[in-house]
Amino acid sequence: MRLARVVSPEGPTVLARLDDGQAVPIVTCSARFASDELRDALAADVDLGSIDPIGESFPVAGASWRAPLCFPQKILAIGLNYADHAREAQLEIPSNPMLFTKFTNAIIGPDEPIRYRRTDSEEVDYECELAVVIGHRARNLAVEHALDAVYGYTICNDISARDAQFSDGQFSRAKSFDTFCPLGPVVVTADEIGDPQALGIRTRVNGHTVQDSTTAEMIFSVAELIAYLSRFMTLEPGDVIATGTPAGVGMARTPPLYLGDGDVVEAEIDRLGVLRNPVAVI
Repeated sequence: MRLARVVSPEGPTVLARLDDGQAVPIVTCSARFASDELRDALAADVDLGSIDPIGESFPVAGASWRAPLCFPQKILAIGLNYADHAREAQLEIPSNPMLFTKFTNAIIGPDEPIRYRRTDSEEVDYECELAVVIGHRARNLAVEHALDAVYGYTICNDISARDAQFSDGQFSRAKSFDTFCPLGPVVVTADEIGDPQALGIRTRVNGHTVQDSTTAEMIFSVAELIAYLSRFMTLEPGDVIATGTPAGVGMARTPPLYLGDGDVVEAEIDRLGVLRNPVAVI
Protein backbone atom coordinates (compact mmCIF):
# COMPACT_ATOMS: atom_id res chain seq x y z
CA MET A 1 0.00 0.00 0.00
CA ARG A 2 1.12 3.53 -0.82
CA LEU A 3 -0.06 6.42 1.36
CA ALA A 4 0.26 10.15 0.78
CA ARG A 5 -1.07 13.46 2.03
CA VAL A 6 -2.43 15.40 -0.93
CA VAL A 7 -4.68 18.41 -1.46
CA SER A 8 -8.05 17.24 -2.77
CA PRO A 9 -9.94 19.08 -5.56
CA GLU A 10 -12.41 20.29 -2.91
CA GLY A 11 -9.61 22.02 -1.03
CA PRO A 12 -8.81 20.13 2.16
CA THR A 13 -5.69 18.05 2.54
CA VAL A 14 -6.42 14.34 2.88
CA LEU A 15 -4.54 11.22 3.78
CA ALA A 16 -5.07 8.98 0.77
CA ARG A 17 -4.33 5.53 -0.53
CA LEU A 18 -2.78 5.66 -3.99
CA ASP A 19 -4.10 3.21 -6.54
CA ASP A 20 -3.32 3.21 -10.27
CA GLY A 21 -2.81 6.97 -10.47
CA GLN A 22 -5.81 7.76 -8.29
CA ALA A 23 -5.90 9.10 -4.74
CA VAL A 24 -8.53 7.43 -2.55
CA PRO A 25 -9.20 9.82 0.37
CA ILE A 26 -9.51 8.02 3.70
CA VAL A 27 -8.95 10.73 6.35
CA THR A 28 -9.39 14.51 6.25
CA CYS A 29 -6.29 16.20 7.63
CA SER A 30 -6.75 18.75 10.38
CA ALA A 31 -5.23 22.21 10.30
CA ARG A 32 -4.72 21.94 14.06
CA PHE A 33 -1.12 22.45 15.13
CA ALA A 34 0.79 19.22 15.78
CA SER A 35 -1.92 17.02 14.26
CA ASP A 36 -0.67 14.06 12.24
CA GLU A 37 -3.28 11.71 10.83
CA LEU A 38 -0.91 8.92 9.84
CA ARG A 39 0.86 8.97 13.21
CA ASP A 40 -2.49 8.92 15.03
CA ALA A 41 -3.88 6.11 12.87
CA LEU A 42 -0.82 3.96 13.57
CA ALA A 43 -1.08 4.67 17.30
CA ALA A 44 -4.75 3.60 17.23
CA ASP A 45 -3.92 0.47 15.18
CA VAL A 46 -6.27 1.52 12.37
CA ASP A 47 -6.14 -0.70 9.27
CA LEU A 48 -5.64 1.97 6.63
CA GLY A 49 -5.88 -0.61 3.87
CA SER A 50 -9.50 -1.44 4.60
CA ILE A 51 -10.88 1.84 5.96
CA ASP A 52 -13.75 3.15 3.81
CA PRO A 53 -13.13 6.15 1.54
CA ILE A 54 -14.53 9.47 2.73
CA GLY A 55 -15.04 10.87 -0.76
CA GLU A 56 -14.56 10.38 -4.46
CA SER A 57 -11.17 9.35 -5.81
CA PHE A 58 -9.26 11.93 -7.82
CA PRO A 59 -6.21 11.87 -10.13
CA VAL A 60 -2.86 12.19 -8.40
CA ALA A 61 -1.37 13.93 -11.45
CA GLY A 62 -1.40 17.66 -10.90
CA ALA A 63 -2.33 17.44 -7.22
CA SER A 64 -0.35 19.29 -4.55
CA TRP A 65 1.49 16.96 -2.18
CA ARG A 66 2.36 17.39 1.48
CA ALA A 67 4.79 15.44 3.67
CA PRO A 68 3.15 12.10 4.53
CA LEU A 69 4.07 12.64 8.19
CA CYS A 70 4.18 16.17 9.58
CA PHE A 71 4.49 15.76 13.38
CA PRO A 72 6.17 12.48 14.31
CA GLN A 73 7.11 12.29 17.96
CA LYS A 74 10.75 11.70 16.99
CA ILE A 75 12.96 12.13 13.94
CA LEU A 76 16.03 10.02 14.64
CA ALA A 77 18.89 10.23 12.17
CA ILE A 78 22.08 8.25 11.71
CA GLY A 79 25.39 9.74 10.62
CA LEU A 80 28.16 7.99 8.71
CA ASN A 81 26.20 4.82 7.99
CA TYR A 82 27.35 4.03 4.44
CA ALA A 83 30.72 2.42 3.79
CA ASP A 84 31.17 4.36 0.55
CA HIS A 85 30.44 7.65 2.36
CA ALA A 86 32.97 6.79 5.08
CA ARG A 87 35.56 6.10 2.39
CA GLU A 88 34.96 9.40 0.59
CA ALA A 89 35.11 11.31 3.90
CA GLN A 90 38.24 9.37 4.91
CA LEU A 91 36.67 8.53 8.26
CA GLU A 92 36.88 5.34 10.30
CA ILE A 93 33.90 3.01 10.36
CA PRO A 94 32.00 3.72 13.61
CA SER A 95 31.70 0.92 16.13
CA ASN A 96 28.11 1.92 17.00
CA PRO A 97 25.48 3.92 15.10
CA MET A 98 26.08 7.67 15.29
CA LEU A 99 22.75 9.14 16.42
CA PHE A 100 21.48 12.70 16.11
CA THR A 101 18.03 14.25 15.87
CA LYS A 102 16.15 16.55 13.56
CA PHE A 103 13.12 18.52 14.73
CA THR A 104 9.64 18.60 13.24
CA ASN A 105 9.86 22.29 12.27
CA ALA A 106 12.24 21.15 9.52
CA ILE A 107 9.68 18.93 7.75
CA ILE A 108 8.40 19.96 4.33
CA GLY A 109 6.78 17.96 1.55
CA PRO A 110 7.39 17.39 -2.16
CA ASP A 111 7.93 20.51 -4.29
CA GLU A 112 8.06 22.78 -1.25
CA PRO A 113 11.16 25.01 -1.25
CA ILE A 114 14.22 24.44 0.90
CA ARG A 115 14.77 27.97 2.25
CA TYR A 116 17.66 29.51 4.10
CA ARG A 117 19.46 32.83 4.52
CA ARG A 118 22.92 33.17 3.04
CA THR A 119 23.90 34.97 6.26
CA ASP A 120 23.04 31.76 8.18
CA SER A 121 24.92 29.30 5.97
CA GLU A 122 27.05 29.21 2.84
CA GLU A 123 27.43 25.42 2.84
CA VAL A 124 23.99 23.83 2.54
CA ASP A 125 24.28 20.17 1.51
CA TYR A 126 21.93 17.41 0.31
CA GLU A 127 21.72 13.87 1.72
CA CYS A 128 19.27 11.33 0.28
CA GLU A 129 18.25 8.80 2.94
CA LEU A 130 15.96 5.82 3.33
CA ALA A 131 13.54 6.73 6.12
CA VAL A 132 11.82 4.11 8.28
CA VAL A 133 8.33 4.72 9.69
CA ILE A 134 7.69 2.83 12.93
CA GLY A 135 4.31 1.10 13.11
CA HIS A 136 3.87 0.27 16.78
CA ARG A 137 5.44 0.95 20.14
CA ALA A 138 8.69 -0.99 20.47
CA ARG A 139 11.35 -1.41 23.15
CA ASN A 140 14.36 -3.72 23.54
CA LEU A 141 13.93 -5.43 20.19
CA ALA A 142 16.21 -8.23 19.04
CA VAL A 143 17.72 -7.73 15.59
CA GLU A 144 15.88 -10.75 14.20
CA HIS A 145 12.52 -9.21 15.16
CA ALA A 146 13.30 -5.55 14.58
CA LEU A 147 11.77 -5.26 11.12
CA ASP A 148 8.42 -6.33 12.59
CA ALA A 149 8.21 -2.81 14.05
CA VAL A 150 8.39 -1.18 10.61
CA TYR A 151 5.16 0.10 9.11
CA GLY A 152 6.72 1.42 5.96
CA TYR A 153 9.39 3.48 4.28
CA THR A 154 9.71 6.91 2.73
CA ILE A 155 12.47 9.25 1.53
CA CYS A 156 14.18 11.86 3.69
CA ASN A 157 16.53 14.51 2.32
CA ASP A 158 18.71 15.31 5.33
CA ILE A 159 19.58 18.89 4.37
CA SER A 160 22.60 20.05 6.36
CA ALA A 161 24.30 23.40 6.95
CA ARG A 162 27.86 22.09 7.02
CA ASP A 163 29.44 25.30 8.31
CA ALA A 164 27.03 25.33 11.26
CA GLN A 165 27.54 21.59 11.79
CA PHE A 166 31.31 21.84 12.12
CA SER A 167 31.45 25.15 13.97
CA ASP A 168 28.96 23.91 16.59
CA GLY A 169 30.65 20.55 17.03
CA GLN A 170 27.23 18.86 17.08
CA PHE A 171 24.38 18.52 14.63
CA SER A 172 21.14 19.88 16.14
CA ARG A 173 21.14 23.40 14.68
CA ALA A 174 22.74 22.48 11.36
CA LYS A 175 20.21 19.75 10.63
CA SER A 176 17.08 21.50 11.87
CA PHE A 177 16.78 24.83 10.07
CA ASP A 178 13.18 25.33 8.96
CA THR A 179 12.63 23.31 5.72
CA PHE A 180 15.74 21.12 6.23
CA CYS A 181 13.79 17.84 6.35
CA PRO A 182 12.00 17.20 3.04
CA LEU A 183 9.97 14.01 3.49
CA GLY A 184 7.94 11.93 1.04
CA PRO A 185 6.44 11.70 -1.45
CA VAL A 186 4.71 8.58 -0.08
CA VAL A 187 4.92 6.01 2.67
CA VAL A 188 5.12 2.54 1.15
CA THR A 189 4.21 -0.28 3.51
CA ALA A 190 6.96 -2.72 4.41
CA ASP A 191 5.31 -5.67 2.66
CA GLU A 192 5.76 -3.93 -0.71
CA ILE A 193 9.44 -3.16 -0.12
CA GLY A 194 10.76 -6.49 1.10
CA ASP A 195 14.49 -6.31 1.83
CA PRO A 196 15.37 -2.71 2.77
CA GLN A 197 19.04 -3.48 2.09
CA ALA A 198 18.43 -4.00 -1.63
CA LEU A 199 17.30 -0.56 -2.81
CA GLY A 200 19.02 1.78 -5.24
CA ILE A 201 19.44 5.28 -3.82
CA ARG A 202 20.42 8.39 -5.76
CA THR A 203 20.31 12.19 -5.81
CA ARG A 204 20.24 14.67 -8.67
CA VAL A 205 20.98 18.38 -8.51
CA ASN A 206 19.67 20.31 -11.51
CA GLY A 207 19.33 17.02 -13.37
CA HIS A 208 22.91 15.87 -12.72
CA THR A 209 23.38 12.67 -10.69
CA VAL A 210 25.50 13.36 -7.62
CA GLN A 211 24.72 10.31 -5.47
CA ASP A 212 24.23 6.82 -6.90
CA SER A 213 24.52 3.88 -4.54
CA THR A 214 22.55 1.12 -2.84
CA THR A 215 21.28 0.52 0.67
CA ALA A 216 23.49 -2.59 0.67
CA GLU A 217 26.31 -0.14 1.49
CA MET A 218 24.82 0.54 4.95
CA ILE A 219 27.25 -0.18 7.76
CA PHE A 220 24.39 -0.89 10.18
CA SER A 221 21.31 -2.42 8.56
CA VAL A 222 17.79 -1.13 9.15
CA ALA A 223 17.15 -4.04 11.53
CA GLU A 224 20.36 -3.33 13.45
CA LEU A 225 19.51 0.36 13.75
CA ILE A 226 16.03 -0.31 15.09
CA ALA A 227 17.31 -2.87 17.60
CA TYR A 228 20.07 -0.52 18.75
CA LEU A 229 17.79 2.51 19.17
CA SER A 230 15.13 0.48 20.98
CA ARG A 231 17.68 -0.42 23.66
CA PHE A 232 17.74 3.18 24.86
CA MET A 233 14.37 4.70 23.96
CA THR A 234 10.85 3.55 23.30
CA LEU A 235 10.04 3.84 19.62
CA GLU A 236 6.54 5.18 19.04
CA PRO A 237 4.10 4.80 16.14
CA GLY A 238 4.96 7.28 13.41
CA ASP A 239 8.54 7.82 14.56
CA VAL A 240 10.90 8.39 11.63
CA ILE A 241 14.42 6.96 11.43
CA ALA A 242 16.63 8.44 8.69
CA THR A 243 19.21 5.75 8.07
CA GLY A 244 22.17 7.66 6.62
CA THR A 245 23.38 8.79 3.23
CA PRO A 246 25.73 7.27 0.65
CA ALA A 247 28.77 8.75 -1.08
CA GLY A 248 28.51 11.84 -3.23
CA VAL A 249 27.53 14.52 -0.71
CA GLY A 250 28.42 18.07 -1.67
CA MET A 251 31.06 18.66 0.99
CA ALA A 252 33.11 15.66 -0.21
CA ARG A 253 33.24 16.70 -3.86
CA THR A 254 36.09 18.60 -5.53
CA PRO A 255 35.25 21.43 -5.61
CA PRO A 256 32.47 21.22 -3.01
CA LEU A 257 28.92 21.36 -4.39
CA TYR A 258 26.50 23.21 -2.15
CA LEU A 259 22.87 24.09 -2.83
CA GLY A 260 22.14 27.61 -4.02
CA ASP A 261 19.22 29.78 -5.03
CA GLY A 262 17.24 28.29 -7.91
CA ASP A 263 18.71 24.81 -7.65
CA VAL A 264 16.43 21.77 -7.78
CA VAL A 265 17.35 18.68 -5.79
CA GLU A 266 15.75 15.28 -6.41
CA ALA A 267 16.17 12.40 -3.96
CA GLU A 268 15.18 9.03 -5.39
CA ILE A 269 14.96 5.52 -3.92
CA ASP A 270 13.79 2.44 -5.78
CA ARG A 271 10.07 1.67 -5.26
CA LEU A 272 9.62 4.84 -3.17
CA GLY A 273 9.66 7.41 -5.97
CA VAL A 274 11.29 10.82 -6.27
CA LEU A 275 11.27 13.60 -3.66
CA ARG A 276 11.79 16.87 -5.52
CA ASN A 277 12.44 20.26 -3.89
CA PRO A 278 13.57 23.62 -5.24
CA VAL A 279 16.00 25.77 -3.27
CA ALA A 280 15.39 29.41 -2.37
CA VAL A 281 17.99 31.61 -0.67
CA ILE A 282 16.09 34.36 1.13
